Amino acid sequence: MAIDTVLWSRLVTGLTLGFHVIFATIGVGIPLMIAIAEFIGIRKKDPHYTLMAKRWSRGFVISVAVGVVTGTAISLQLALVWPNFMKMAGNVIALPLFMEVFAFFFEAIFLGIYLYTWDRFKNPYIHWLLTIPIVAGAGMSAVFITTVNGFMNQPGGFVMEAGQFTAIDPVQAMLNTATFSKVFHVLSSAYLTGAALLAGIAAFAMLRKGVSTYHKKSLNLMMAVVLLFGLLNTLAGDVSAKFLAEHQPEKLAAAEWHFETGSGVDLVLMGWLNAEHEVLGALHLPKLLSFLAFGDFNAEVTGLEEFPKEEWPPLLVHYLFDLMVGIGFALLAISVLYFLFVFKKRNALNKWMLSILALIAPLAFLAVELGWFYAEVGRQPWIIRGYMRVEEAATSSPNVRIIFFALLLLYIVLGSMCVIVLRRLFNNNPAEVEMEKWMKDHPNQSTDKGGTA
Repeated sequence: MAIDTVLWSRLVTGLTLGFHVIFATIGVGIPLMIAIAEFIGIRKKDPHYTLMAKRWSRGFVISVAVGVVTGTAISLQLALVWPNFMKMAGNVIALPLFMEVFAFFFEAIFLGIYLYTWDRFKNPYIHWLLTIPIVAGAGMSAVFITTVNGFMNQPGGFVMEAGQFTAIDPVQAMLNTATFSKVFHVLSSAYLTGAALLAGIAAFAMLRKGVSTYHKKSLNLMMAVVLLFGLLNTLAGDVSAKFLAEHQPEKLAAAEWHFETGSGVDLVLMGWLNAEHEVLGALHLPKLLSFLAFGDFNAEVTGLEEFPKEEWPPLLVHYLFDLMVGIGFALLAISVLYFLFVFKKRNALNKWMLSILALIAPLAFLAVELGWFYAEVGRQPWIIRGYMRVEEAATSSPNVRIIFFALLLLYIVLGSMCVIVLRRLFNNNPAEVEMEKWMKDHPNQSTDKGGTA
């Protein structure tokens, strides 16, 4: 019996993307948190923050190692599963793919120097300066790979002749109209998620072992970063929505189940569709989609009726979009609530608050996954919007099933080993034990420098 190679190709890409984005997000977000913690530790002469930077950098190295493998798998599946896409677009996206690898190696070199030069400089700021190329390399790696996704959504920088891309300008292809909004959203969400991960870990540790000064300061610092990037991520979402309204109106219309072009359009939350594409059981926010799309409550928003039905994105993206946005606002609300408790001198570390804070880490990663799947599924049926459909790009080889199960086995092994190594790395060496050892080695230096909640 013939197999649906297009479906299996989609499954391979969904598997590789869904797994890799976890480590890619950590790879972009955590270096900035390390830099912030070490800088504050130096400024305040507080070893708690310096210890944060040390411990976080150890865990970060493990995630980088796994991310190298999953990133390689992404490149491999592009060549094996989407050969026609690579044949057509390979020359266009070669530059950003090369630059992404260069950025990674740039980051890796300075990461190695950073790890092996703790306490080697009389001036601690010299060691901290090493975090700058690490943060820059991680960020540029995200920028370059995001431009590839931007090109797939807004292709440019070439001339189409006889079904092939010619007269290619790779720089123009990288600087496509989707680049700014996508890069802004990717970076802000990565930094938000990195901070949420570390805040969630601190909250979970206090739930299990009780409140400690180290984890209290870690939670305070990371929740401040969550609040900052929660606000920036909201702005990035607004920029992205306005980009979609202008350049990919069918994607925004599918996300909001907006079928008929009209003015003063409501924002639709959740609900379901009947056979006639009527929205049932949804919450309607009057005129808010018009405002989200164009900053005008009475603006006209293009509906799906303007596009051939065979070019509609799958309508299930509505749920991906709503959940992604809902989680983003929830993270922002939780951070605001936390600091309201702190500033009103209420117990912000009670059990129910810590339980909520422990959940922000998985919620943030879920939002990142939903966002990427919305970005990819919402572009359907195109792999290169307007030029190549997904079924035209996919492999026709039945061996695509073998690739799927081989990668699935690889990710099970990688994920399991990552969890085991991280548990042993930190459970066998608690922060309190490290801090106690530091205090014995430095008896004349105080460690009580604020950061309480």
